[in-house]
Order: sequence, then C-alpha cells, then structure tokens
Amino acid sequence: MEECMQEKKDSSISVILKGICVGGTMLVPGCSGGSMAMILGVYDRLVSSVSSFMKHKKESLFFLTLFCLGGGLGMILFARPMLSLMERFEMPMLYFFIGAIAGSVPMILKKASWEKGGLGKLLFFLAGAAAVGLFALLPPDTFQADMSAGLTSYLLLILAGVIAAIALVLPGISVSYMLLLMGMYDTVMRAITEMYLPYLIPIGLGLALGVVATTKLLEKAMEKFPGPSYLCILGFMAASMAQVFPGLPSGGEWLVCPLMLAAGFLLIRFLAEGEIKRSLQTVSR
Repeated sequence: MEECMQEKKDSSISVILKGICVGGTMLVPGCSGGSMAMILGVYDRLVSSVSSFMKHKKESLFFLTLFCLGGGLGMILFARPMLSLMERFEMPMLYFFIGAIAGSVPMILKKASWEKGGLGKLLFFLAGAAAVGLFALLPPDTFQADMSAGLTSYLLLILAGVIAAIALVLPGISVSYMLLLMGMYDTVMRAITEMYLPYLIPIGLGLALGVVATTKLLEKAMEKFPGPSYLCILGFMAASMAQVFPGLPSGGEWLVCPLMLAAGFLLIRFLAEGEIKRSLQTVSR
C-alpha cells in the first residue's frame, strides 16, 4: 500500500516537472511545446485526457490540473530569463532553437512511417509546410489589440488564443513562433512577467477553447491517418525552421552559433532517446 502511494506521489511530481519543461519550452520561438510533450512521453495522455474528459472526469481532471500547474510555473519561471537571453544573444539563441527543432525530426519520422511512399508522402509534407507559409503572409499587426478598444480587443485576444492553441496541441509547431507571426510575442512575454491579467485571461480562454476543439480533431486524425498526420507535422517543423533562421552569423558568432546549433540538437536527441528507451522497457514488462 505504501509503495503504491509512493509511486502515485512520484508520478504526480513527474507530471508537474514535465509540465514545467513544456511550459518553459512554449516560450521559446521555434520550439514546440507539443514536441516537448511527445519527447517527455506525456503527449498521448494529454490528448486523451482532454478529448475523453467526460468519460474519465476524475482521472483527467487530476492529470490536467497537475500538468497545467507545472506549465504555469514553467512559463512564470522562464519568461524573464528567456526574454533577457533573446535580447542579449539573439543570433546564438535562434541557432539553438533551430537545433532543438531539428533534434526532434528523427522521432517524428519514426512515427510517420507507413507502407506506401512516393508522391503521397511529399504532398502531405508540403501541405504542412504550406500552412505555416500562408500564415506568415498575414500582416504583422493583424492581432495587435488596443486594450482601450473594449470588447473588440478582448474578442481579438480570444481569437489569437484559439489560433495559438493549434500550435500548442500540434507537435512541431511553436506557440511562441505563432505569437511572433501575430506580432504578440514581446507583449505576451511582458504580460506574463508582470502578470497582467486583463491581457492574459482572454488569451487563456481562447487557448482553452482551441485546445478542446483541436485535440478531438487531432485524436481522430492520429487514429485513422497516423502517417499522413505526422508527415504534415514534419512539414510544419521544416517551415518553422526556415522561418526562424536568422541568416548567417558574423564575427565571433561564427564559432558560437554552430556550437549552439549542435547543443540544441543533441539535447533534444538525448531527451528523445531516453523516452524511447523508457517506452521499450515499459512494453517489455
């Protein structure tokens, strides 16, 4: 009995810690919270907890509460340092982010494996990349909300939250990158560090609505069309790397940037390989 209680306690702590990692990752432009959740082995449970919430209310509520608590802590803890690093070392940090995205590609490729190849694979890949490219064509001030405009501003922030939720749920798409495309990244980061609730609450409401809607669609897509779904995600990831790429470094950054690129890649590969080994151990038991 005591061992069972200790195991449950350890599991709860693990969920909170994973939430902190995912919450901190979400603040990094180009890095996907969904990909990090997948790497940490918590992604499938997140999707099923949201999509089948009404069937398993108690278990789902307990899990989601712990995870959201960790995610909130991660955002609060990492918002200020991340903003400072981006302002002081923008080029090396962007290379680190690109390396982190690239590090998760092998894992997505394994999940995208399917029998038939050829042109079909390329088309699904291109469809995912095109979606990111089309979104990048939006005017940068589309979602700039003037808080003095009243209800219109709040509705605009809710809509922005719904759009950001798509990036939150889909692995390979960065929430922060989506915020950058919408011209909201700096504002949201400052709102988090200052805990400016009139700005954060409507975005949070939009995120909640978007997550519920997206997870149901995603779960069905993953069940019926896993290969094409992951190939679309791979296209999202490739387009994200292209959009985040800041250009070639200059001066002393020629040495630092490749090292940061390699560090980001190796860190995510290490985390991914660790999760794969744990999954194999679980299956063999």
